[in-house]
Amino acid sequence: MIVDSHCHLDRLDFDKLDLNLDQVLDKARAKQVEHFLCVSVTLDQFPSMLDKIKHYDDVSASCGVHPLDQKDALNKQQLIDLASHQKVVAIGETGLDYYYSKDTHAVQQASFVGHIEVANELQKPLIIHTRDAREDTINLMREHKAENCGGVLHCFTEDWDMAKKAIDMGFYISISGIVTFKNAVELKEVVKQIPLDRLLIETDSPYLAPVPYRGKTNQPAYVEDVAYYISELKGINFNELAKATTDNFYSLFKLAAKG
Repeated sequence: MIVDSHCHLDRLDFDKLDLNLDQVLDKARAKQVEHFLCVSVTLDQFPSMLDKIKHYDDVSASCGVHPLDQKDALNKQQLIDLASHQKVVAIGETGLDYYYSKDTHAVQQASFVGHIEVANELQKPLIIHTRDAREDTINLMREHKAENCGGVLHCFTEDWDMAKKAIDMGFYISISGIVTFKNAVELKEVVKQIPLDRLLIETDSPYLAPVPYRGKTNQPAYVEDVAYYISELKGINFNELAKATTDNFYSLFKLAAKG
């Protein structure tokens, strides 16, 4: 059995998929997916996200603000209040994304620090988004003691040096369908080096569908394709990869393993 450690179920276009949420989840369950982590990107939309998933025992939630959605200062008290819900197992996604605009760097950094502080206060792990901000991401993690709460660098696309620094702080590295892309040459080499006990898998659906679905709407069922690809890349049995990444997920997010 496998886990989709990062998806955005509330952002799926069900009309385009010609499926409802029950059917999306059932399709994934039929592909050996036994748990889903539905990840928040704004605090304002968190209540509606939670309402959509609250009745599913095999769906957990995170709470936080994506760096590209952080327009103003983070409301830390609002984050604490929302993230205290029993369904919430993680803080985020948060982090730094310098790909688009330099104007938001200061706001992103302040928000990231606030998320780290809340994660340490609530003792819930961080889900970190990082893009073109390797040095600042690691430095802020170190300066604000992110190792105390732990977490994951999700949808990882950076280099091995950054991955190793995060792993040395006790963090996990999560790999999405990007690894299946033909041009992801460096990432493939990084994945080969990630220790099995520090690895997670995800879809980041509805974005970044893996080959052979690239260009289509991503969905949690496709995490099986990611898992098969990584097992071949690392030269290990699929079941070994599945067990390790699933065990890592339950350990990180302090959830009871199935069965």
